[in-house]
Amino acid sequence: MSALTENSTDNGVMMAADGTPLKRSLARALRRQKLRALMLIAPLLIFVLLTFIFPIGSMLFRSVENDIVANTLPETVAVLGRWDASKGELPDEEVYAAFVRDMVVAVEAKQHTRLGTRLNYESTGMSSMFRQSGRKMKKIDPETDGPFKEKLIDIHKGWGDIETWKTLQTHSGLYTSGYFLNAVDAQKTHEGFAWQPEEKQILLKLFWRTLVMSMVITGSCIALGYPIAWLLANVSARNANLLLILVLLPFWTSLLVRTSAWKVMLQQNGVINEVLVWIGLVPDAERLILINNQFGTIVAMTHILLPFMILPMYSVMQTIQPSYLRAAKSLGATNWTAFWRVYFPQSVPGIGAGSILVFILSIGYYITPEIVGGTKGVFISNRIAYHISSSLNWGLAAALGTILLIVVLALYWAYDRIVGIDNVKLG
Repeated sequence: MSALTENSTDNGVMMAADGTPLKRSLARALRRQKLRALMLIAPLLIFVLLTFIFPIGSMLFRSVENDIVANTLPETVAVLGRWDASKGELPDEEVYAAFVRDMVVAVEAKQHTRLGTRLNYESTGMSSMFRQSGRKMKKIDPETDGPFKEKLIDIHKGWGDIETWKTLQTHSGLYTSGYFLNAVDAQKTHEGFAWQPEEKQILLKLFWRTLVMSMVITGSCIALGYPIAWLLANVSARNANLLLILVLLPFWTSLLVRTSAWKVMLQQNGVINEVLVWIGLVPDAERLILINNQFGTIVAMTHILLPFMILPMYSVMQTIQPSYLRAAKSLGATNWTAFWRVYFPQSVPGIGAGSILVFILSIGYYITPEIVGGTKGVFISNRIAYHISSSLNWGLAAALGTILLIVVLALYWAYDRIVGIDNVKLG
C-alpha cells in the first residue's frame, strides 16, 4: 500500500498509511517535489545571478557610489560639514589642518591622485591640483608645521579658492546624484544643481539621436524585411531554403568585417560613389558624403540587423493559411484589400517581435556607429564605451547605462500597454 493510503479516524480526519494526517502528508510530499524542482534549476539560477543580475546591480550601484572622498579625507569631511559656505569665507584653520593630516596619509597610500581624478569630473583642474599638492606635502609634518592655511595656499592657489572647498563639501557624501545629473547635461552644485554650459550639453542630444535613429533603423528593417519574409513564406520549400541561407549568410561573417565593408563602400572614393559617377548620376567633383554621418550608420546597421526582423516575420507568416486570401478574393475582395484586411493583421505579431529585437539591439550598438558614424552618427552607447575605456569615469558610464536601461523598459512597457506583449509571436 502507498504511504498516502487513506484511513479514517473516529473524528473524521483522513489519515495516511503511516498514521499522519493526510493533509499534512500531502503538504510534505508537495514540498519535496518543489525542492527537487528547485535543485534541478538551481545551476541555471546561479548562472543568471552571476552573469546577469549581479552585473546589472553592480552597474546600478556604481551610478550612485561616491565613497572615495569620505574614505580618503575622513577628518576633513567631518570638520568641513560644519563650515557654512553661504558666508562667502574660506574655511578656518581647523579644516586646513584636518586636510593636511588626511592628505599626508593619502599621499603615502597613493590615493590622492584617484581622489583628484574623481573631483576633476566635477570641477576641471582638481586632478592637477591634487597631484601638485601631493608632491609638496611630503615635506610637511602635520604635527609641528602648522598653521597650514597659508602654507596650502602657497602650495597651490586653488586652496585659497572658496569654490574648491564647496566642491569638496558638495561631493563628500557616500552616495551622490551627481553622476545622473552629469548624464543629463547638468551638474551637482553647492546650491543644488545647474545646467552645464551650452557647448558641453551633448548627452541629451545623444540620447535623442539614439532613440530617433533606432526607430528609423527599425522602420527601414520593416520596410525591407517584410517583402523578403513574405517571399520566403510563399515560395516552394526548396527556394525558401535557398533564400533563407542568403538571409542567414551575414551571421557567418564577422560584425567587424561587415561594418568595415560598408566603410569601404560608402566613402567618397568607394564603390557606390564610383558607380554613380560612372553612370553619370553624380558629377565627379560632387561625390556624395555617405559616411561619417547618420546616413552611414543607418545603412550599415539596417543591413546588420535585417535578419533579426526577417526571421520572426517569416516564422509567423508560415502559419498564415493561403486559403484565407482565396476566401477573401472569392467574396469579391481585390488583391490589395485581401492583403490589407486579411493577411497583414495576421502578420502583425511577427512585426512586433522583430521590431522589439531590432530596436533593443540597435539602441545599444556601438561598434558600427563608431566605425561609420563619425561625430554625427554615434550613439549614446559610444559615449558609455568612451567613459569606461578612456576617461575611466565609470560612475557616469553607469548612470548613462542605467538611464538607457530605464528608457528601454519604459518603451517596452508602453508597447505592452498599446499593442500587448501577448500578441508578439516568434512563430
